[in-house]
Amino acid sequence: MDKYRSILQDFDETNIPDLDIAVMGALELLTTSELPRIQVPFSHPLVIGSVNAKTAGKMIFANTGAVFADESSYNKVLNQNSDIDGVVLVSASGGKHAINIADFVKSKDLSAYLLTNNRKAPAAEYFEGEKVIVFPKNREPYTYNTSTYLSMILSASNESASDIKDFIETKVEPKLLRNFGSYSSFTLIVPPEFSEIRAMLSTKFDELFGPYINGRVFTSEEIKHAKTVVTSGDELFISFGSDNTEFGLPKNRLFVQLPENAGYGAVMSVGYYVVGRIQRDHPPYFKQNIASYTEKASKLFNQKIETIVE
Repeated sequence: MDKYRSILQDFDETNIPDLDIAVMGALELLTTSELPRIQVPFSHPLVIGSVNAKTAGKMIFANTGAVFADESSYNKVLNQNSDIDGVVLVSASGGKHAINIADFVKSKDLSAYLLTNNRKAPAAEYFEGEKVIVFPKNREPYTYNTSTYLSMILSASNESASDIKDFIETKVEPKLLRNFGSYSSFTLIVPPEFSEIRAMLSTKFDELFGPYINGRVFTSEEIKHAKTVVTSGDELFISFGSDNTEFGLPKNRLFVQLPENAGYGAVMSVGYYVVGRIQRDHPPYFKQNIASYTEKASKLFNQKIETIVE
């Protein structure tokens, strides 16, 4: 088995890997996997997903007439858009909120597709068999959802997982700082054309660091609008794709390359990899808390949620 996938295959709750390992393992998996095509016969679909599933949906259907909603807004969005001609539900697990959403969609008698990574997705029972599109995934810690959404995004973008992996190994990793632990806050700057990645990266800071490390994400245009009125000497500005010469102290700037003609798959991979390297250099907040969190989440959703998603 590949180097990183073997780590993902063998870890347990005592040695949870950092996010950068999940990124490289996902790219190993997707180098050799045949990805299903995302072909839905809708002109104006409603694409529904929770948190990063919604963001993945925005990336996948960016150049279509789709409208987007999450677990809190799908009913309202559907009622406000009379031209919706179908639904696409994006859910890696096909569980939690996806079950109620699927039930609701079926009650509206709308043609619908489910994009998932779980062959036994509970929500699948609400869809006709050929309308459940299952993507490959690795064994990963709960919330990482790296191979899951990356598989969907690469299916839509046709980017090469192998090329992205090589780029990270040769162009990204050698130039990363070795002292991320010296910083308590991070501001990530991304190209405007990849604005949707902001939500994914911000969510990863929430999940991995909670209140302990401040992580903000802006486009290179958005950051011009009073985002740096208050700054800190231990705030690192990480710019992706173009050099930052304006924000933060000069010694607190890091430039991270993106591949030429990068798509969202490459940007997600490189961004997650960098967040994983930040994780590696800080105390293991996520690893110390994820088991107790999944126990609480199981009660919240009335479903068994495992710390390790097989």
